[in-house]
Amino acid sequence: MEIANPCVVSLTWKLSDAQNRPLDELAEPVEFFYGGDDLLAKVEQALAGHVSGDELHLQLEPADAFGDYRPELVCFEERKLFAEPVEAGMAYEGLPKGHATPGMPADAVYIVTEVYPSHVVLDANHPLAGMALRLHIQVRDVREATEEEVQAGSVGEAPVTVLGSGANIRPGGGRTLH
Repeated sequence: MEIANPCVVSLTWKLSDAQNRPLDELAEPVEFFYGGDDLLAKVEQALAGHVSGDELHLQLEPADAFGDYRPELVCFEERKLFAEPVEAGMAYEGLPKGHATPGMPADAVYIVTEVYPSHVVLDANHPLAGMALRLHIQVRDVREATEEEVQAGSVGEAPVTVLGSGANIRPGGGRTLH
């Protein structure tokens, strides 16, 4: 079966940066709804018409992946606002109650990047924002989508995360990482 809207594709991939340094690997096949919000638009475009067994090599510029890095999404908050222990790499949905930084998005996932005795540095950018990415995809299977999947626009599994952050963030600020 050829990949066409709507269907479900089972994929594996290797993700690297523009210098071919490995970033992530999806070694076991995972199903994605094709024709919804499960995949990046550029990935969907590249998959169109392919069949099980095909391999693709994609170069994704930041605009096609997780956007440009936005320094205005970095803020500093007092350490006392966070329950201990607080460590680099921790993720928070929204800023803590009593935060002092105005104009920050309330629904963003903030990653702790640095911890100091008096304050914590938080970053709402996707960990891969501003990076050109290389993606080697293997199509493992293609099947018809069920009516439930078509209605949901997703296979309904937990989103796939990259870099172990647990921060499921869509390009443009949504909440899916793939």
